[in-house]
Amino acid sequence: MKSRLATILCTAAAIMASSAIAYAQTVLKWAHVYETSEPFHTDSVWAAEEINKRTDGRYKIEVYPASQLGKEADINQGLKLGTVDIIISGSSFAARDYKPIGVTYFPYIFRGPDHLIAYTKSDVFKRLAKGYEDKTGNHIAAVSYYGTRHTTSNKPIAKCADMQGLKIRVPDVPAYLAMPRACGANTTPIAFAEVYLALQNGTVEAQENPLTTIEAKKFYEVQKNIILTGHIVDHLNTVISKTRWASLSDEDKKIFGEVMQEAAERTSKTIAGKENSLIATFKEKGLNVTEVDKADFEKTVMEKVKFEDFGYEKADWEAIRAIQ
Repeated sequence: MKSRLATILCTAAAIMASSAIAYAQTVLKWAHVYETSEPFHTDSVWAAEEINKRTDGRYKIEVYPASQLGKEADINQGLKLGTVDIIISGSSFAARDYKPIGVTYFPYIFRGPDHLIAYTKSDVFKRLAKGYEDKTGNHIAAVSYYGTRHTTSNKPIAKCADMQGLKIRVPDVPAYLAMPRACGANTTPIAFAEVYLALQNGTVEAQENPLTTIEAKKFYEVQKNIILTGHIVDHLNTVISKTRWASLSDEDKKIFGEVMQEAAERTSKTIAGKENSLIATFKEKGLNVTEVDKADFEKTVMEKVKFEDFGYEKADWEAIRAIQ
């Protein structure tokens, strides 16, 4: 009888403990616009599970991919409205609230992905990220490499002047438009979903994107030249909302930060590795993959594009360029 009573009491205690844990668990929403097959998603899911483990189940993070909670502008707004807790988003959106952080999109500011990663560990990054946090309250927990933007075209391009009069699709973002316009190209802001058809029917003659996007969207089927202009080394920020960051204990802030940085490193390594293999893949498909005179492109950009037109500080550009 006593044994049975003890068993009942233990079971009841276990149920109560389980209920207490469930009651104490905080559910968070993590949103982004990328497909479930991409490392931006798979590594977000890994990070969500890892945070759950390292906090003993106190946080359950639900990851919403592929614009399920809205487009990139929407999820950035969601940080302010409290409808999302964590997002992955580009610095071009962070720059809408704090312009100086957008300097990282200035053409040829980064030498490559290693330089970008070195920047994320630098004092200048800490200062710019703090400026963004002071302005918005949102916290940039990590930065991942998105890819280096290159050009595809109907015709070969070796130097900046070869782009004179070229009809090229470029996202309607000032920093993205800077290099093509400096080289004399005619930029056209076609919706991303319509780019393939626009290239196919000749509405535009060229476009620019990372190699991984060129492969995923099959632009190589309607463009025979891949020109390694490498004009922007693109990246994404993992951002925690003001209210959520403020609610975390110092211990939990440390856990969230460490896990998100680990996830960003995983993503960066995956993207860089895939880019390296894609050059050979495109050549095997019979495409003309060529290098360009980057010094010529950079010289033209520096002569024709003014930092003040973007709200950037030249001192920040110089500090980033000096990072080894």
